[in-house]
Amino acid sequence: MDELTRLKVEAAAFRGLVQHLQKRTDVQNIDIMNTAGFCRNCLAKWFKAASEHYGSPVSYEAAQEIVYGMPLKDWKAKNQKSATPEQERKFEETKPLHAVISVVD
Repeated sequence: MDELTRLKVEAAAFRGLVQHLQKRTDVQNIDIMNTAGFCRNCLAKWFKAASEHYGSPVSYEAAQEIVYGMPLKDWKAKNQKSATPEQERKFEETKPLHAVISVVD
């Protein structure tokens, strides 16, 4: 696969993941974080880091809006539930496995 095609495929895969997460508002970030080690906010942080790396910086808030499909405060008001003690315990337990935000060329 040539480089341009690879970049297009990777971008399409990212957009597919974002669209899926926008539809799955029933899935809380803490649940994604506890099982996969990343969440919607991590995606926004990766997006922000990549935008800076490639010379077109966007704010974290703008990156969150891209990932959430709306301002975060609106998403939280519509979809976010309080974490349970068990979710919080698992979050702390899995911290060493959480994503590291960096740019991969």
